[in-house]
Amino acid sequence: MHRLRSYFQAYHPIVHSILFGTCMARLASGMSMPFLALYLARELELSPALIGLTIGLGMFCEMIGGFIGGTLSDRFGRQRIMMTALYLWTLVFTCYAFATELWMFLLLTALQGLSRAFYEPVGQALLSDLTTPEQRYRVFTLRYTFNNLGWAIGPIIGALLGMSAGAGAFLITGGVYLVFALIMQGMFSRFAITKLQGAGKEVVTFRKAAATVWGDKALLLFILGSIMGTLCYSQITTNLSQHVGGLAGGVTLFGVLLTVNASVVVLLQLPLSSWAEKRTPLQTIWIGNLFYAAGFAGFAYADSWTGMILSMAVFTIGEVLCFPAGSVLLDRLAPDGMRGTYFGTQSFKYLGTSIGPWLGGVVLVGSGAEALFLGTALVAQIGTLFYWLGQRRAGQLLVSPTPKTPSL
Repeated sequence: MHRLRSYFQAYHPIVHSILFGTCMARLASGMSMPFLALYLARELELSPALIGLTIGLGMFCEMIGGFIGGTLSDRFGRQRIMMTALYLWTLVFTCYAFATELWMFLLLTALQGLSRAFYEPVGQALLSDLTTPEQRYRVFTLRYTFNNLGWAIGPIIGALLGMSAGAGAFLITGGVYLVFALIMQGMFSRFAITKLQGAGKEVVTFRKAAATVWGDKALLLFILGSIMGTLCYSQITTNLSQHVGGLAGGVTLFGVLLTVNASVVVLLQLPLSSWAEKRTPLQTIWIGNLFYAAGFAGFAYADSWTGMILSMAVFTIGEVLCFPAGSVLLDRLAPDGMRGTYFGTQSFKYLGTSIGPWLGGVVLVGSGAEALFLGTALVAQIGTLFYWLGQRRAGQLLVSPTPKTPSL
């Protein structure tokens, strides 16, 4: 009880609202979005190509929209952009339930991608605004854990309640986003946060934001490193499932591997965040990439359930280290008044998510699983090279331990 009380006292109430709301929203999305392809096939009788186009459009809009949403939050304030994203999300999921034509789904999927692209950098920038530097790694780790927890539970609930490929799931998701929006509206009304959003600083324009980002060679190298990371990560949900599915009892094994992944994220996020707080974000990412490489090397040679499970556990340790550290890295690199813009550049990493499944599939078919996973381990280390080059550009800014400052 004392630890729980200390946890709630450590962070601003808006931080708790964002973390809890993100978990619930991802849970609700998990009840509907994983079944969107099935819904489109059943209700509209679309071909696999058109289904892929529809879902891919949302990913593309999310990739390009993060920079726009982050920059807008630096210019107009976090509150306006976050509330716009949440209410738009509510509208989108509600309209999904009543959409009957392909153009409607294309439009809604594009808006869904933009909503997520606007919400993600603003949410991270707010968490950064409302915490001290030494708190941020743990807060970003909690955010990542709650995100995964919601997304892991949502599809199970949707399937158990018989809502897969049903319009009701979209209505429930829209309702959850509406509740989240109303909670955040109330929190913003109760707690004044404008002083944390760059009040009185130079106005951030798209031209200035683009010039700053393009001129920051360290940031560009870090983006390349993160693209390598998401390219690796995308193999887990696509080509690993194909490889495992071809083995005896493969479908069951893949379900076990996903459970192991979620369990390690939840169980190890606190001890790993405590360890990582004593290191620089770049050190954490480098070590995380080593765990990535070791995990994929294990997948290449594992010939039993035990080997596959151990490889997934090792890979997941790298995941828990790398994703939050990437957010802390951008927080420390961002110029004053441009946190939203810099967090928005994270969306460019989804280029790796977009090309990874296709590229990995080509290697899997042409050269086999061993070549795919060993090649992926090598890609993780290429990502480390980009981060190392980025650190050389950044100089002393990122080589010291997390600075200690008084609590807010």
